[in-house]
Amino acid sequence: MRNVIVTGGSRGLGLGIARKLAASGYRAIAVARTRRDELVQAIEEAERGQPGSFQFAPFDLADIEGLPDFISKMRRDIGPIYGLVNNAGISFEGMLALMPTSQIEQLVRVNMLSPIVLTRSVVRTMMAEGEGRVVNIASITAFTGYSGLSVYSATKASLVGFSRSLAREVGRTGVTVNSVAPGFVETDLTAGLRDEQRQKIQRRSALRRLASVDDVANAVEFLLSEKARNITGTVITVDAGSTA
Repeated sequence: MRNVIVTGGSRGLGLGIARKLAASGYRAIAVARTRRDELVQAIEEAERGQPGSFQFAPFDLADIEGLPDFISKMRRDIGPIYGLVNNAGISFEGMLALMPTSQIEQLVRVNMLSPIVLTRSVVRTMMAEGEGRVVNIASITAFTGYSGLSVYSATKASLVGFSRSLAREVGRTGVTVNSVAPGFVETDLTAGLRDEQRQKIQRRSALRRLASVDDVANAVEFLLSEKARNITGTVITVDAGSTA
């Protein structure tokens, strides 16, 4: 059973990805600060069908200095890490001119610095093993922009550039690095949208609907699979055609 780390795996998109991977024969390790009720339920469900396929590893990803030791301990506990899905992220909505520097620093630390340092720790052993998959969860805002999300969009755009360059660095060792860029996805976050907002987003998409968590999880699963062994340094957009 191949080990795949999914950051931000306790809820929403990250939980959906981890659940999908556990059901697909991987051992999914959800990394998050706290064990939420929905995560506990998902782990219990996975345990009944495929024991050991879904685990939780508590860690605060804002603790950059602690990441190397965290990964070293995980390798000792579970063995080689085949896949890393950098999904964890935070967002503060607001005009840049009014955003406190502390919020800007927090966004950059959690959304950009943390996944880069985490990937550094994980990819070293992937290169030594001669195989591995890194999938970075970006956003269509990295390409389209969105008013009030300038710093968030900058962090997501950085993940795309990071993925492309890292793919060239590690490709010769058998490791692939790709990005998935979701659009508006049916999650608890979008559930709070007004009907008018939701309809506007749906009208803007080619398929006249929102993408689902499963749609994004399917793209991640594909990139981790042997079917994607010759795909690296690219971006898969999952947005029901809103950027088409």
